[in-house]
Amino acid sequence: MPWRDLCSEALAGILQRPTRSALTSVGTVLGVGTFVAILGLTATASSQIDERFTALAATEVTVHDIARTSDEFASIAFPDDADARVERLNGVEHAGVYWPIQLDADDAVRSAPVVGEVSSGSQPQVTAASSGAVRAAQPTLTEGRLFNTWHDTRKQPVALLGKAMASRLGITTVDTQPAVFIGDEAFTVIGIIDDVERNADLLLSVIVPRSTAQEIWGAPKDGASMLIATRVGAAPQVATEAALALDPAHADSFKVIPPPDPRALRTEVTGDLDQLFLLLAAICLFIGTIGIANTTLVAVLERTGEIGLRRALGARTWHITTQFLAESAVLGALGGLVGASIGTVTVVSVAFFRDWTPVLHPATVATAPALGLAAGLLAGLYPAWRASRIQPVEALRR
Repeated sequence: MPWRDLCSEALAGILQRPTRSALTSVGTVLGVGTFVAILGLTATASSQIDERFTALAATEVTVHDIARTSDEFASIAFPDDADARVERLNGVEHAGVYWPIQLDADDAVRSAPVVGEVSSGSQPQVTAASSGAVRAAQPTLTEGRLFNTWHDTRKQPVALLGKAMASRLGITTVDTQPAVFIGDEAFTVIGIIDDVERNADLLLSVIVPRSTAQEIWGAPKDGASMLIATRVGAAPQVATEAALALDPAHADSFKVIPPPDPRALRTEVTGDLDQLFLLLAAICLFIGTIGIANTTLVAVLERTGEIGLRRALGARTWHITTQFLAESAVLGALGGLVGASIGTVTVVSVAFFRDWTPVLHPATVATAPALGLAAGLLAGLYPAWRASRIQPVEALRR
């Protein structure tokens, strides 16, 4: 049978029952469309992860005070001018020291001298932070202002609250100069923080200046930390210089944590996403293949008389086999084309509404019709073999 005749016979068989053919190809459309959409959305999401990682994690260095690991009686290793020392390093934007304050059981956090006390089982966290540490967290204010170096040097009793913490304490505005009471100490609330880019724990804390906290409660009992925000590309170099800048004579009192390698992290995250979603796409395509096989098999049973007539007129078994294989292959290829189009539109639409840049590899779109063709051929193998085994006499009796 020439290829031209084979194609015309396959198209005639498909167009003879257009509704059934369209429904048969729906499985491939969904499978291939899901395949293209998932791979495209994975690539798009990975690019967003890469962008956010570069903007935040790649510009963050953390320094921990480990002086007490070798000397339990050691005081805080960070000098009083730690912020200024590190901010003088090339590439550093903001840097500051912070630590959680361990309060006594009687030091409740209240929004009034007597009433409004928070239950003892859920005391808010109080954090001591220098003005540089607050700026390094990149906060967004709802109201008020941040405390600065003047508050640090003058040991002012001021405080910043996260939005959730302010709501919990019943403080909605700073226009009336509200105060929070930590034990018997009053702190004027000068700002309410809506969100932070780094160190999200600050949103759940009452933040007071480092110098004020140190004067009232003393040095931190479990050591302090420093948060350093750098320009893009400067973090690795800053990480090698920070300890020496803080204390050249006792650089081993600090543990510096540089940002992770962006290429390794990006490759790991992208690889995990690709494996997960590629498995989901393969499952969808497998379901579509089973659908084509089932519908084609039903079509073979319904066309038994036609098959018998063809055999009686001289068609051989391989003619029948290739005809049904060609029909299923055409349905798979058409489903692959439509599915690739739907998947591409889905990726672009999601990226548009999320304000992302759509990323879709050309090879993914180019191989989608071939994938549908392969699925159609695979689905048509058993029905085509079943059709070729029908005997002419038995078929004509029906």
